[in-house]
Amino acid sequence: MRTAGIICEFNPLHKGHGWMMEEVRRKGADAIVCAMSGNFVQRGEAAVADKLARAEMAVRCGADLVLELPTPWAAATAEQFARGGVELLHKTGVVTDLAFGSECGDAADLQQLAAALDSAEYEENLRSLLTGGESFAVCRQKAAAMIVGEDAAALLASPNNNLGIEYCRAMHRVGADMNLITVPRRGASHDGAPAEGIASASHIRTLLRQGKTEEAFSYMPPEAADVLRRELAAGRAPAALHNCERAVLAKLRAMAEEDFAPYDTSGEGLYHRLYEAVRSETSVEAILDAAKSKRYSHARLRRMVLHAWLDMKEVPADVPYLRVLAANETGRKLLRKMRDGGAPVLTKAADVAALGAEAEALFTTEALRTDLYTLSFPDLAQSACGRDWRVTPIML
Repeated sequence: MRTAGIICEFNPLHKGHGWMMEEVRRKGADAIVCAMSGNFVQRGEAAVADKLARAEMAVRCGADLVLELPTPWAAATAEQFARGGVELLHKTGVVTDLAFGSECGDAADLQQLAAALDSAEYEENLRSLLTGGESFAVCRQKAAAMIVGEDAAALLASPNNNLGIEYCRAMHRVGADMNLITVPRRGASHDGAPAEGIASASHIRTLLRQGKTEEAFSYMPPEAADVLRRELAAGRAPAALHNCERAVLAKLRAMAEEDFAPYDTSGEGLYHRLYEAVRSETSVEAILDAAKSKRYSHARLRRMVLHAWLDMKEVPADVPYLRVLAANETGRKLLRKMRDGGAPVLTKAADVAALGAEAEALFTTEALRTDLYTLSFPDLAQSACGRDWRVTPIML
């Protein structure tokens, strides 16, 4: 049985995501397992709908099983996001193929770049280029171009290609022996305007923020739109950190300058800029604008702010459990096979202690992060504490 793994956010799930899962099945997959970000996403924001709702969208639109990618990996750099997702899928013991969308649609080209980025020559090139003051992304592409040429290195400029390359690198590091299935991205670009009847997730989120809900739903599969419509009616969507901005600002203002240091992985003193911005500005966006420079992107700063608010200083060594968010009948069969193979499957919160101290510690911390996430709901009446301890997987 060929089982494809997809690392995703589905924030929210749109027609392009649905088409990708259909294409993965056309390419031979008998089942699809998703490693999906929990309540916080890579750009350092709250997901537009909570993880259970987005997992339900996935299973209603083509996936068989959805597992949670916990916050330390979900709200991290592309490299850490990829490592966590690949490790999670590898630990299932049932995933035979890794599937992902890319702008180039050529797995061999992405693997070539992955090998270049793992070379000692690349590291030497990068160190030299970083002294010039350009952004990490620019230096990274230039360092790779010195090995594979400018045309090949240009693939790094596209976000889905970039993630695909990181998936290849993560597979090598984790020792995951999976076949690669890459599907050419269809329709809108990552943050672009709609095309071919497909809109990006960021465009859909913008429509939701503007109150253009029916237009947003038109770019989603009907089954996913129905789930999101329900969440909006209940006051649980669209979730956004802007809804709890004062809580974020309160945490940041209570921090001393040295308290920001653990969240700065650059080693270049970025936390000094962030601290000064916190002391001079009155909104999160103004803080990000004040701290931003040619070298530091909004996304990197936004993750620092999120990590500070969540008190998330480091990424654990490995993913200690496979928390089930949603499954259908095929997914339940996969779960039985995973358990028989000794995978650390978690379906009931009360059972986490049986998976060991590391798993219990992470789950307890994730539950507290969910309590903060619910403050981003439009209706505070929906934000009672303890949500992660009470909810159970969506079984369809």
